[in-house]
Amino acid sequence: MLKLIKNGIVNDPAGNIVNEKLDVLIGGDRIIKLQKSIDAPGAEIIDAKNRYIFPGLVDMHTHLREPGEEHKETIESGSRAAAAGGFTSIACMANTNPVTDSASQIKYTVVTAEKEAIVNVFPYGAVTKGLKGEALTEFGDMKEAGAIGFSDDGRTIMNANVMRRTLDYLRMFGMPVIVHAEDDSLCGNGTVHESSFAQKKGLKGIPKEAEEIIIARDIRLAKLTGGRVHFTHISSDGSIALIRDAKKNKLFVTADVTPHHLALSCEEVGDYNTNMKMRPPLRCDEDRAALKAAVLDGTIDAISTDHAPHSTFEKSLEFGIAPNGAIGLETAVPVILAEIVEYKTDRLPLFASILSRNPASILRIPKGTLAAGADADITIIDIDCEYTYTTEMIVSKSKNSPFVGRKLRGAASHTIVAGEIVYQRA
Repeated sequence: MLKLIKNGIVNDPAGNIVNEKLDVLIGGDRIIKLQKSIDAPGAEIIDAKNRYIFPGLVDMHTHLREPGEEHKETIESGSRAAAAGGFTSIACMANTNPVTDSASQIKYTVVTAEKEAIVNVFPYGAVTKGLKGEALTEFGDMKEAGAIGFSDDGRTIMNANVMRRTLDYLRMFGMPVIVHAEDDSLCGNGTVHESSFAQKKGLKGIPKEAEEIIIARDIRLAKLTGGRVHFTHISSDGSIALIRDAKKNKLFVTADVTPHHLALSCEEVGDYNTNMKMRPPLRCDEDRAALKAAVLDGTIDAISTDHAPHSTFEKSLEFGIAPNGAIGLETAVPVILAEIVEYKTDRLPLFASILSRNPASILRIPKGTLAAGADADITIIDIDCEYTYTTEMIVSKSKNSPFVGRKLRGAASHTIVAGEIVYQRA
């Protein structure tokens, strides 16, 4: 069955297409061609008038909670949340229960996703067995089973020699290690950014240096080994300076930032709002400004949601013991349109790069392009629709969003995976 997307405005950095009015013809699970005024008798028409067409969005940092915590999220429910947010591909972290630290666990995710997910699901394998930061997992076996990278996200590999060996081994496979950068000894029992706000609220703080020390260490190890390091959910201005310098020195270093670290500051915690409790914590406005500038100048390569579902009960616990994290798949598009694009159409190619082309390139998956012959993974976005985001709108099993009650602008109108419409906004 042919599908024809008409009247939309296309942005595809991989094809050097910038805000060009083109039709997109899809045949089966592939893109046939992009062209002005395509005529395809019998094709199903998708009208994208006044909307923008992008390569399918790719989230390189998602927590799906399956196996082990299916009450929070499953592979199936997480994929539906992704589709509602415009994501056609997601990479899921290994901190499940049991930990995804073996080929059999990778296969479980791959097989379950093939049966139940409505978007592409790519699993990470754990770097160390049980996420304990000690014995390395079998990288080769897990890659063969379908792992697209390795991460102990949720924890930091504190042993520098373990990280060095990780980089040495993964260099042979051409794969990145995704680094959660926080020095455990500096984090302690901290719950928010170390600041006057933390003191005022009587909360233990986490200094920016906890992140920056690990980033500095792992940049040195990347230089030593020639390995590929990707720093996820960067939060501080000092981290940006370190990463910018590493890139100037041509090291294999990339980084991402979350929408919530761009949009929110530590003051948003207010009267102990647990949906604002993150790791790393929300920082100050100076850090937000540095993060935004780093996205605009290319120091930060990608946006990742760090979609972290938690039950309403868990998030209703007192601030100090409530779990860290927030859902983000369904709000990434409007938040990035506001914080980075600022609704300027000349920044939409950057939007396509940081949310599609670049994450696909970092993970070396065949996504992030609308070229003829490419997978028909496509996101159509209405950048003008306005709405108040409510709990009732949330598709994810969990409702722990920091943006509930806020007025948002912009949303995916259609999410297309392998040529099939998997989400259409009402």
